Amino acid sequence: MWAAFAGCIVAIPVLAWQGRFGAAAALAAVVLWLNRWSCPLTAVAARYTDVRRANFDIYLPEWLARYNKQIFGPLYVAGVVYALVRYLGLA
Repeated sequence: MWAAFAGCIVAIPVLAWQGRFGAAAALAAVVLWLNRWSCPLTAVAARYTDVRRANFDIYLPEWLARYNKQIFGPLYVAGVVYALVRYLGLA
């Protein structure tokens, strides 16, 4: 799931650069709709362990899992802003 969300976030500005604004908008909506600011598999993983480290539910280094939102949140916003700027013809 993490790789899918990260891929969507990276793909948004790439699709906007290519002029594929519908696809970029769809990915932006998917990230918001599916993610809801947490991994959808966290609740499932929580049933199988009492460990609650930042990376207990994903196979990422703990430093990356701990700062996941701080890293990918701004990247997501920047990608969406870039897509809007391109769509509006401001760039």
